[in-house]
Amino acid sequence: MPDFTFERAHPGPVCGVDEAGRGPLAGSVAAAAVWLDPQRLPEALLTGLNDSKKLSARKRDTLFDLLLGSGEAVRYGIASASVEEIDRLNILRASHLAMERAVLALHQQAGWSCSLALIDGNQAPREFPCPTQCVIKGDSLSLSIAAASILAKVTRDREMLALDRQFPAYGWQRNMGYGTAEHRAAIATHGPSPHHRRSFARQGELFG
Repeated sequence: MPDFTFERAHPGPVCGVDEAGRGPLAGSVAAAAVWLDPQRLPEALLTGLNDSKKLSARKRDTLFDLLLGSGEAVRYGIASASVEEIDRLNILRASHLAMERAVLALHQQAGWSCSLALIDGNQAPREFPCPTQCVIKGDSLSLSIAAASILAKVTRDREMLALDRQFPAYGWQRNMGYGTAEHRAAIATHGPSPHHRRSFARQGELFG
């Protein structure tokens, strides 16, 4: 289970950063940055936070609402990079851009800057608003990264559910933009929507 080991190893406020949506064929990539106060954090978050992929959608939604409603115990920023930015920059750089925006949003909300950002994975952005440290499988190890993974995942899922109401043919309420057989068949039948990543098509991922 994740804990505060990484956060407590550094002086000053340490936030966790994660993204959601690097792999899908459609939709933006979302990111979140989260700082948690161990002394004020509700017990339900201390014991419930985990890698978003290990939680049910209902549990993620519950934790999302708890995180946003915990006042000064939780400081956060949520941001995204658009499909257009993904196609122009590539998905890795767009993911890093979303992370940068999320940290800047956290700093603005909190009124102070983090001394370190714990980045899930093994690739840190080259330019960032504060120093960074990569944590492989960080969403299973760090509570702040786990919290960020939930905020990013729920934010992006809700975006895809909203888009599904406009473009129901692609089954986004079920696949969240990922390249399932159903989704690929819908693209072959209807063609790509304005929310599909054209750069993925050039790599053979959209229709392959």
